[in-house]
Amino acid sequence: MATLELQSIDKTFDKTEVIRQVSLAVAHGEFVVFVGPSGCGKSTLLRLIAGLDEPTAGSVLIDGQTVNAIGAADRGCAMVFQSYALYPHMSVYANMAFGLENAKVPRAEIERRVQEAATLLRLQDLLARRPTQLSGGQRQRVAIGRAIVRDPKLFLFDEPLSNLDAELRVSMRTELRDLHRRLGATMIYVTHDQVEAMTMADKIVVLRAGRVEQVGSPEQLYQKPCNTFVAGFIGSPRMNFLPLSLGQALLERALPSGAHSLGVRPEHWLPADQGLAVTLQATEYLGAQRLLHGRLADGSAIELLTSAESGLEQHGTLHLRVEPQHLHVFDSQGRRIELEAA
Repeated sequence: MATLELQSIDKTFDKTEVIRQVSLAVAHGEFVVFVGPSGCGKSTLLRLIAGLDEPTAGSVLIDGQTVNAIGAADRGCAMVFQSYALYPHMSVYANMAFGLENAKVPRAEIERRVQEAATLLRLQDLLARRPTQLSGGQRQRVAIGRAIVRDPKLFLFDEPLSNLDAELRVSMRTELRDLHRRLGATMIYVTHDQVEAMTMADKIVVLRAGRVEQVGSPEQLYQKPCNTFVAGFIGSPRMNFLPLSLGQALLERALPSGAHSLGVRPEHWLPADQGLAVTLQATEYLGAQRLLHGRLADGSAIELLTSAESGLEQHGTLHLRVEPQHLHVFDSQGRRIELEAA
């Protein structure tokens, strides 16, 4: 296991600032996920940690040691890529052993490490096959096994599941979390999929345009997003944003000074005799739940997540309310304002 610290990291490519003043601390054994939209800098940040790129400014520390001047091969990091990056002409065993052979590790030690990793990843019966004879999930496990045999300080994952189909992504998420638990390793994982982030992370780092917007547990980011960007990015279906003029229809007391807009998660709407009037326009059946789409009097779109048996989808017009603890309030800059207890 290892600790990681980023101190005021900047990265510029051809006068374009890609990473801006990123500071972050990762503890021993944490599973940390970098998440954000395409182009936000999350993969670049991972490459800076790995040593594949150098920061323009700032320091990368692993176990308290500054590693800016240490090459990628000597940092003790193992990276798993989206593309698997396996050698097609080599067997699974040879792919997993290749890096150790180049490092002149004794043959007996290579055998021990490969067999242990293969057992951990349920690859024992596939060691003689070539990558072309494997499924996508099996190839990804081989790529992970190649990282495990190096016994790295840090595991770095760059969107490793994005090439898999939806069902396999779900099962691989579970496998990776279980692998993390068994290894007790420090893992940094990059994804654009906020569902992956929410289901896998001990700690999420939300990035936008090269800057850190918020760091916290999945629960912290979901329940108390620091601004409208995080509130809209974390959560599926996404949060409803409403104009301030609708506030009094939702609260029986004054909104805090500086309030500019309101946010409500789709699952936090409650039916009411009076409140916010919504005209239903469409419904999506999701099995145990329904997602209802409607419009407010001012034309704003709104979504409501309810149980499939609620019967609310049969109403043309609904009145909705929300409990105060589930109402999010933001200022004119999109920053969160806390509601005081009644």
